[in-house]
Amino acid sequence: MNLHRPNANEALQTSNRSRNVAPQSGICSRCVDGCRGNCDMFRATFRGRELLYPEPFGRITAGADKDYPVDYSYLNIMGYALGAKGIEPDPDKATFPAVNTETSYGVTHKVKMKAPIFTGALGSTDIAQRNWEHFAVGAAISGISLICGENICGIDPELELNKKGKITKSPEMDRRIKEYRRYHEGYGDILVQMNVEDTRNGVAEYVIEKLGVETIELKWGQGAKCIGGEIKVSSLSRAIELKKRGYIVTPDPEEPAFQAAFKAGPLKQFERHSRLGFIDQAGFMNEVERIRKLGAKRITLKTGAYPIRELAMAIRWSSDAKIDLLTIDGAPGGTGMSPWRMMTEWGIPSIYLHSMAYELCDRLAGRGKWVPDIAFAGGFSSEDHVFKALALGSPYCKAVCMGRALMIPGMVGKNAEKWLRGEDNGLPASVARFGSTKEEIFMNYEVLKAKYGSEVDDLPLGAIGIFNATDKIKVGLQQIMAGSRNWEVKYISRKDIVSLTEECEKITGIPYVMNAYREDALEIIDS
Repeated sequence: MNLHRPNANEALQTSNRSRNVAPQSGICSRCVDGCRGNCDMFRATFRGRELLYPEPFGRITAGADKDYPVDYSYLNIMGYALGAKGIEPDPDKATFPAVNTETSYGVTHKVKMKAPIFTGALGSTDIAQRNWEHFAVGAAISGISLICGENICGIDPELELNKKGKITKSPEMDRRIKEYRRYHEGYGDILVQMNVEDTRNGVAEYVIEKLGVETIELKWGQGAKCIGGEIKVSSLSRAIELKKRGYIVTPDPEEPAFQAAFKAGPLKQFERHSRLGFIDQAGFMNEVERIRKLGAKRITLKTGAYPIRELAMAIRWSSDAKIDLLTIDGAPGGTGMSPWRMMTEWGIPSIYLHSMAYELCDRLAGRGKWVPDIAFAGGFSSEDHVFKALALGSPYCKAVCMGRALMIPGMVGKNAEKWLRGEDNGLPASVARFGSTKEEIFMNYEVLKAKYGSEVDDLPLGAIGIFNATDKIKVGLQQIMAGSRNWEVKYISRKDIVSLTEECEKITGIPYVMNAYREDALEIIDS
């Protein structure tokens, strides 16, 4: 099985010359002396480490495209002709618009959401910074949670630190929180994520005490990479500034050779990296207790595509610490910036990782231990994905974390603002077919106008795009849930999906399609 061609990809803007390629190496079967390009190795000859990352940085999100032996498409959703959970089985009452897609998570101070989805972590990348207003307002008006990612304070150009290296002022973080709260109406929450540098800089103290943030998310990792977060920096002075703030910056901007290379032109950008975290149970429990004493109402944990050992630690320690939500992010992931080959080739794929998570949660519950609310992440983009994840992780999985799937509508809506002003050659034909005004193009514009009145004209169009995309997922989920006879999210179960192959059954524990409900069927026939 050819799972991936590793020596050329559109994300890196590279390609093979030959129509025949060695399956494992990705090298052209006939590599010619004199070839004029443009495979990975050809480009790396000139640009070196620049080829580690998808490009153009700051204007794209990239998702790994490795084709795994089994993924969520190997599960199918069951529909039934009888029964109704959560409503009276009456054709006039049990309609799909009557399905309630709300969910909640948390221990004491629960968070309700209008749909069982929330954003991935939107941190210090250019994509998040440039589109924040659209993302934040979009999540707020949609009634879902928003993750304010790592390193936001640390890279703030206007950051102010006291003599102890703790934050006293971060206008960028202030802006991020303010934008979400402008339209927050009791559904969803804004979570501020922390890594090693954020903890050292006192991010929790700042956002809780100065900004009234109620939820802190501790970060162990993500599905997109197994190192800390990165951004690229196009200014030598900025690179030196970030190094002095304690970040790892490569190449070293204080080295004369790299300064010369930057001034001469071949070195165009520096990379700012976060440090690796190292976990231990005592340290984790102490940090949770410290943040609670600062006044946080909720503490969540985000973990990545690590082996089952680290997954077990995340689940058991979250149970012991009474964590409000544990998000488990599988490979391969999507990102604003991660090393491309790492993103493609590392980690436990989502369906494998989530199946492990269910097994461990169920084992914990069987021992009489409390199981934290779980969210699954890693490559989800549509309502059927949401249903399958909720079913696979039932009854522990309460929501699905979506990265690029909720960012894209925000970016597209933002660009629509420019197109409507006549910029970038105006509206593309793909959009102009719906009309020439925002009222005509955005399906729910009048719905939002009925709610917000003239204020709708001030909503960023990317936010309306996210509202539309969330509405699509919500209505699609209502249809699927009605077909599976579940009128509330809590009724979705593992019995509502089947495996299409015996290998998928072995991985997930979900019955092979030919065996699902077989005993019930034979009893009917034999009675």
